[in-house]
Amino acid sequence: MDILTWTYILVGLSFALYIGIAIYTRAGSTKEFYTAGGGVSPLANGMATAADWMSAASFISMAGIISFSGYDGSVYLMGWTGGYVLLALLLAPYLRKFGKFTVPDFVGDRYYSNKARVVAVICALFISFTYVAGQMRGVGIVFSRYLEVDINTGVIIGMCIVFFYAVLGGMKGITYTQVAQYCVLIFAFMVPAIFVSMQLTSNPIPQLGLGGTVADGSYLLDKLDGVLTELGFAAYTSGRKGISDIFAITLALMVGTAGLPHVIVRFFTVPRVKDARLSAGYALVFIAILYTTAPAVAAFGIYNAIDTVASKPIDELPDWVENWEKTNLIRIDDKNGDGIVQYAANPETNELSIDKDIMVLASPEIANLPNWVIGLVAAGGMAAALSTAAGLLLVISTSVSRDLFRTFRPQMTEKRELWIARISAAGAVILAGYFGVNPPGFVAEVVAFAFGLAAASFFPVIIMGIFSTRMNKQGAITGMLSGLIFTLVYIVYFKFGVTLFGISPDLVSSDYYLFGISPEGIGSVGMLLNFIVCYIVSKLTPAPPQAVQEMIQEIRIPRGAGSAHDH
Repeated sequence: MDILTWTYILVGLSFALYIGIAIYTRAGSTKEFYTAGGGVSPLANGMATAADWMSAASFISMAGIISFSGYDGSVYLMGWTGGYVLLALLLAPYLRKFGKFTVPDFVGDRYYSNKARVVAVICALFISFTYVAGQMRGVGIVFSRYLEVDINTGVIIGMCIVFFYAVLGGMKGITYTQVAQYCVLIFAFMVPAIFVSMQLTSNPIPQLGLGGTVADGSYLLDKLDGVLTELGFAAYTSGRKGISDIFAITLALMVGTAGLPHVIVRFFTVPRVKDARLSAGYALVFIAILYTTAPAVAAFGIYNAIDTVASKPIDELPDWVENWEKTNLIRIDDKNGDGIVQYAANPETNELSIDKDIMVLASPEIANLPNWVIGLVAAGGMAAALSTAAGLLLVISTSVSRDLFRTFRPQMTEKRELWIARISAAGAVILAGYFGVNPPGFVAEVVAFAFGLAAASFFPVIIMGIFSTRMNKQGAITGMLSGLIFTLVYIVYFKFGVTLFGISPDLVSSDYYLFGISPEGIGSVGMLLNFIVCYIVSKLTPAPPQAVQEMIQEIRIPRGAGSAHDH
């Protein structure tokens, strides 16, 4: 069977599975809609968290960034993996013990203020919409290639699927759908990685194949370094980013992870605090399978792509090039008219343009793997994008229905609240689709912006809310607003605003940046600003009520260790 037929079969079967699970596990109450009734097992929650966490950025775009950035792309690996450890150790157990449905719920009660709750809702909406834009972009890319439709149509199809199971099932439906999506995405990522590793290095373990030798006996990474330097690029294993920028991006991704509302809410779905810790451990193992494989997939992909296209006659290029040219995500421009593809670092002579987001999806075709493997990767890319999109849409709908409407209309019935949550999710799907059609960057870059916003807004007030009894509502509100506004303005200016001064965003160098820190890493500065503002304002304003301080001390004490009053 051809690629299109296999794709229809595998994507269709996976969609039927997701929709069937959503119907079977549909939410009947607000508790089931928000936290799946709090009865999810640690193993299932670990798989669901991994699927929620490993978005289109992880599956589609992260290896693509590493393919073209080499060593510099490792910031995404370090930041996202380290951030999950930070989340599991510092936040998950305490937030679960607090027992609220959402991050704004925590902020509103911990800081005894509806104003703080509303500011937290605003932050959650900015983060979630920025993040979901990247997911919908990933959905469009998968559909545009494998179902032979344009990206915009692909985004609309993805919107319809997410709308169905996110709006119907809520967190209960999403949780069990994400368990299935994890199985699909990890299988789809590992199978081609194993195939290609065997092809290039005769080693079936991709992580070991990355350090293995190719057919001529030379090490893969040494060979890749040589090929790229001959073309005028920096060596694959060298870094070009400044130390300050690498540190800032890694830190922003780490602390941004610990402030992501759609990941934090997963720890409210398990019955006990102990289960929150256990599910975090399971999730880390499940995440590590993909994250330790991504560098190998990246190296294999760029090596094969250059080997099959660079310096080859245009009329003899492999089929994969023609297939992806239809999506406009790969372009060949024969500038010198010699009929041969020149791939070079100099943009004036370079004739080959490859979108970073296609490397994982195109890798099986580049390596001439069986058509069923190519269809499987399409299903995996869809699973990664849709699982995270669903989690984000739930955060958006919950923020509107519970943290806004319920706050100002406490007498509202549960049935009415559930309807508002579903209507909010529907509106969020439409807005997310718009951002998917008009994305502010490639998938992982857009997601990095969301992490920066989370780092600058939520992380300081959650950490200080747990570990500082002196932190008050005035500090939390001014801290969140200052961190969010500073980071948002910086990102918008350097991605869009510089064009007002006749400068292309693609040509902006580190000389233009504050302390040499790019928009992807500026969230770390926003976070520091938030911490400083929180601390100063809290010191200059009244301390929280005694009841709130006692509640904070109680959260930090393990169950069975006595109460805060006993110490």
